[in-house]
Amino acid sequence: MGTSAIPNIEHGAYKVGFIGAGKMAESIARGVVQSGVLPPSRISTAHLRPSRRDVFQSFGVKVFEKNDEVIEDSDVVIFAVKPQVVKDAILHLRPLLSEKKLLVSVAAGIKLKDLQEWAGHTRFIRVMPNTPAAVGKAASVISLGSGATEEDGELVANLFGAIGKTWKADEKLFDAVTGLSGSGPAYIYLAIEALADGGVAAGLPRDLALGLASQTVLGAASMVTDSGKHPGQLKDDVASPGGTTIAGIHELEKAGFRGTLMNAVVAATKRSLDLSKS
Repeated sequence: MGTSAIPNIEHGAYKVGFIGAGKMAESIARGVVQSGVLPPSRISTAHLRPSRRDVFQSFGVKVFEKNDEVIEDSDVVIFAVKPQVVKDAILHLRPLLSEKKLLVSVAAGIKLKDLQEWAGHTRFIRVMPNTPAAVGKAASVISLGSGATEEDGELVANLFGAIGKTWKADEKLFDAVTGLSGSGPAYIYLAIEALADGGVAAGLPRDLALGLASQTVLGAASMVTDSGKHPGQLKDDVASPGGTTIAGIHELEKAGFRGTLMNAVVAATKRSLDLSKS
């Protein structure tokens, strides 16, 4: 169908609806509104629980009682429900999911071929964000279904760009994406906790140690993303001859630090593959 079915995309005149009103839908909707990609009046969802309705209504999003109403009101439909219920949600709504609707799924582990089969057409895009979406720092990877146009892909990249950074990749890479960016935040939480414990062991108060550890990780990540330098070069810049940093790096190398992180990504990727086959 192309994007001719969605009017005035370049003017932000399309409407977005969320099937599911959980934390991920909230994060995306908030980001889209706060970044000015769309006004809240062009976003909707549905939920019966007052607490969830109140959250979305608090920043201007329309909240319907039924998902059918969300579909009818939307040009772009984002399925933000748990993986185990996405099939039932799509099949239930299938009569309303014409090719005039651009469909998007953020359900982990659910392949495009299944999404397209359940919806009855191929104008579907799969997105894998990660949990830092909650603070606008997501790493989101986008894969286009066979019926989705490049313009559709740009629209979705624009929406998800409101909650972090986006990349486009072939769906066959999504298990490795899971192993790295999907599970990766947990590896970094462990690293922050361990750095803070090290600070406490060296005599720092707990609050100071945790604050320094988390800000140090944030700063280091920003140096990589903003400086354009390879992380190895940035490491060399800090490690002066016979100094404190190289002494610490020596201990990390003796303990197999880099190999352990690599193994973690590979193990999580393998587990994702296993789960997708089950």
